[in-house]
Amino acid sequence: MANPACEVLLTEALLKAPHNDGDPAAGAVVDFWGVVRGVEDGREIEGIEYEAHREMAEHQLRRIAEQAMRKFPLKLIIVRHRIGFIGVGQSSLFVRVASTHRAEAFRASQWVVDELKKKVPIWKGLRFKVGNLHRATHPPSQCYGAASSKAATAK
Repeated sequence: MANPACEVLLTEALLKAPHNDGDPAAGAVVDFWGVVRGVEDGREIEGIEYEAHREMAEHQLRRIAEQAMRKFPLKLIIVRHRIGFIGVGQSSLFVRVASTHRAEAFRASQWVVDELKKKVPIWKGLRFKVGNLHRATHPPSQCYGAASSKAATAK
């Protein structure tokens, strides 16, 4: 792999780690899996419903990946985020970065996740366990991205 590679994907499909073909110049490959945990704010949940403004989300994911390529300098970056309902224990986010050295790979991975949460218009609705009832919520505090509501980005 002579040229740096950059891939972003917003999908409803289960996330899988791609085969690591490797770059002889990459001494570090860091994979990050964002997994839905079973408790939010002290309450048990069944999972999270992720929604996105697809075009804007893909654009922001690509911008973040390209910025990371320049900032860290990476040999590879892959960012995949699921939308739809993701149950407890399933992955909603996969990030892979490859770089010459481990320190920049770890920093890049954390930076990408932090930027994604700040800038990408993806909303999470928690599905709480309440007896036999399920209640989905979409409070603004559970949104990714700069916009505080879906209406602001759905134009």
